[in-house]
Amino acid sequence: MILPILLVLLFAQTQAPPENAEHSDSGLIMLKLGGGTGSEHPGGDDLVKVRFSIWDAAGKLIDSVPENQAAVMAVSRMMPGWREAVSKMVAGERRRAWVPSSLGAGKIREGSSFVIDTELVEVIHGPKTPDDLTAPPADAERTKSGLAWKVLKPGTGTRHPGRRGVVRVNYTGWTSDGRMFDSTILRGQPAEFPLDAVIAGWTEGLQLMTEGEGRRFWVPAKLAYPKDSSKPQGMLIFDIELLSIR
Repeated sequence: MILPILLVLLFAQTQAPPENAEHSDSGLIMLKLGGGTGSEHPGGDDLVKVRFSIWDAAGKLIDSVPENQAAVMAVSRMMPGWREAVSKMVAGERRRAWVPSSLGAGKIREGSSFVIDTELVEVIHGPKTPDDLTAPPADAERTKSGLAWKVLKPGTGTRHPGRRGVVRVNYTGWTSDGRMFDSTILRGQPAEFPLDAVIAGWTEGLQLMTEGEGRRFWVPAKLAYPKDSSKPQGMLIFDIELLSIR
């Protein structure tokens, strides 16, 4: 009988925010359940390691990560209400959030809500946006095609990938106005692909690298996505670390 009673009590707690809950202008309602030991709040470019439970308005458990595990998530990819709640937390903190459908990114039925309990285990900082995005610096090296680069970290190997070689990399890409549009760091998973299946700037640039090396590339528009308007346009900047050559 104890377990059903506990479930009923928990269901009651998740349904009605208490009077001391914090109300934000966006419509999010939050309640701190436990204080943290950290001092930094997650930013939009960061990853977070979290434990959580999500209930719908009827008290049905939608998703959860148990106490002996943790999930790594990109803050930018969380639903807006959850992202707002997590951005106010520090490592070690536990917080309950009542997330309305307007902050659910289409995942919450109109007029309904989710209740999310989150424990922030760790903040993992995302890639820092470079200061030299608008143009390659004077000391950058260049090829005849217009590709420019600087070495950020020397390699540990001696092999260079071939034009049809398969590589495993971590990378982050920005537009010249500072917008990050892709990052394996935020996804928490390196990418693997053949060099003849990527943009021309990557095919050329990665063949110059050795395993373990990190470079920043300024890729002119003609070597990026000149024929695909659905992709970022103009000069693109990539920080690439060549993890291995297969």
